[in-house]
Amino acid sequence: MQIETGLERKFCRFDDDLTVTDGTRIEGYASYFGRKDRGGDVVERGAYSGSLRRLAEEGRRIKMLWQHDPAQPIGVWDEVREDDKGLYVKGRLLDGIERAREAATLIAAQAIDGLSIGYRTVKAVKDDKGQRLLKELELWEVSLVTFPMLPSARVGAKDDTLVSDTLRELAAALEDARQEIAQM
Repeated sequence: MQIETGLERKFCRFDDDLTVTDGTRIEGYASYFGRKDRGGDVVERGAYSGSLRRLAEEGRRIKMLWQHDPAQPIGVWDEVREDDKGLYVKGRLLDGIERAREAATLIAAQAIDGLSIGYRTVKAVKDDKGQRLLKELELWEVSLVTFPMLPSARVGAKDDTLVSDTLRELAAALEDARQEIAQM
């Protein structure tokens, strides 16, 4: 049973900016600035800075979870920071945790290809197109996930095939349907 935390979530597929080495080290972007996701939201540059500063002052870290489940931490984020592109993360899957070993295997097989942030909105506005511009967010966690919400950020595999593209499209359609049902 998953505990309801009231956190919002944003998903981002791995792309050329994300690497996994030694089966346990993860480095890349969990969120990109200026890109509209399937929910119509755009994270603006600087949205995480206040939250990251407060966490550092309090000596706390962003959690690495499996599928946003607070009962399943699978590693640690050693570095979480904003840069010109977005929210950069660097961390390690903990090989002493079974789910982390499974995650490493799934990533290597490209069976999962997403990162997702769990956050609370502190400040947001609607633009003239009706999309929500996220100006300030309280970041809680970054998860490894199956279904990413930001389709423009993708796995950097150079040998994508028609089959993997079809599976990605199917996953996107399923996520869109899940979002619509959740809003009913």
